[in-house]
Amino acid sequence: ARPVEFGGGLVQDGGSLRLSCVASGSTYGGYGMGWFRQAPGKERAVVASMDWSGKTYFTDSVKGRFAISRDNAKSTLYLQMDGLKPEDTGVYYCAAGKTGSGPRDPLQVWHWGPGTQVTVSS
Repeated sequence: ARPVEFGGGLVQDGGSLRLSCVASGSTYGGYGMGWFRQAPGKERAVVASMDWSGKTYFTDSVKGRFAISRDNAKSTLYLQMDGLKPEDTGVYYCAAGKTGSGPRDPLQVWHWGPGTQVTVSS
C-alpha cells in the first residue's frame, strides 16, 4: 500500500503541527523516507528526509524548527513542525525513496502519499 499522510490543518503563525505518514502493508524499513512540500505556484521540494540508518537532512528554511522521525515497527514517519510561518504553507507529501538514502529530489522518490494541506495564517 502507498503511504498516507495525516495531521495537516490550519494553524496560526508560531504554532505547531505534527504530521504522520502511515505505510500499512508496506515495508520501507530499508529505504529512505522524507517529507516534501509544494506551495501554490511552486515546484515540489524536500523539507526533511531520513536515510535507512536514521541520518537526517533538513532544508535550510526549517532547520531548528522541524524534526523528522520514524517508527519502523509502526511503519510510520513523523514530521514535527514548530514555530510555523506563513511561508510553510503548502501541501505536504510523504515520500518513500528508491534507495536507502533519504530522498532530496522528486526524482529520488519511489512512492508518494496523496498529500495533506498545511496552512499557516499570519
